[in-house]
Amino acid sequence: MHPFANKFRILRQLAKLALVAIPLLVLAAIFHSQSPLPEVFVVLALLSVLPCFLFVYVLTVLHWKARYRGRHSDLWGALLILETSGWFKLIYIFRHIMPDMRRRGRYSQDDVVA
Repeated sequence: MHPFANKFRILRQLAKLALVAIPLLVLAAIFHSQSPLPEVFVVLALLSVLPCFLFVYVLTVLHWKARYRGRHSDLWGALLILETSGWFKLIYIFRHIMPDMRRRGRYSQDDVVA
């Protein structure tokens, strides 16, 4: 079994929950000038995205620590831990976590790099 299978399953579920933010933001735009409804919809949208955002933030560091198979381990580790904007984490998601979820490229084998 893939060592991150459970974490990837949780990520997929949280991503589905985060998609709830889209109709909530549309409703906030529709009701932009009426009552406190827009604020409620925006808060609910943020609350639906926040768990996925936090989980992905932590998952990038956990994945790098356990599964990274590239030549720049120290560089990725420093960038993931030190930078605060999230851009390197986003790049890491597409270059490493997504291929690992699909078992493609350098993550096509099931063995874990310790």
